[in-house]
Amino acid sequence: MSNVATWFEIPVKDMPRAKRFYQSVLHTDFKDEDMGACQMAIFNCEAPAVGGMLVSGEHYEPNRTGAIVYLNGGEDLSQPLQRVAEQGGSVLLPKTPIHDGECGYFAHFLDSEGNRVGLYSPT
Repeated sequence: MSNVATWFEIPVKDMPRAKRFYQSVLHTDFKDEDMGACQMAIFNCEAPAVGGMLVSGEHYEPNRTGAIVYLNGGEDLSQPLQRVAEQGGSVLLPKTPIHDGECGYFAHFLDSEGNRVGLYSPT
């Protein structure tokens, strides 16, 4: 296995609101699917990238204290972090260097649903 992480799911309460939030912040699109009572919006990505989705349904409760998913923040974290605030989220931890920037940078934000989510950038 080349990646430690293989899939992620971000719980949401309001799927249209959450999709608008992530489409704006990450400049991404989704493939919508339903599985039983679960509503899903799968992030577009190309193999062999690790994929994931927004999901709404029983047993999916947004929160800010659980595991943190780190999404690709592109080359400059300041841009998606600015869009977080514009879309009604909030920055919890600004762009922070990892080992003085030698290992990249990360940030945390609170999304439109109340989840704490991370961003990562190599520069």
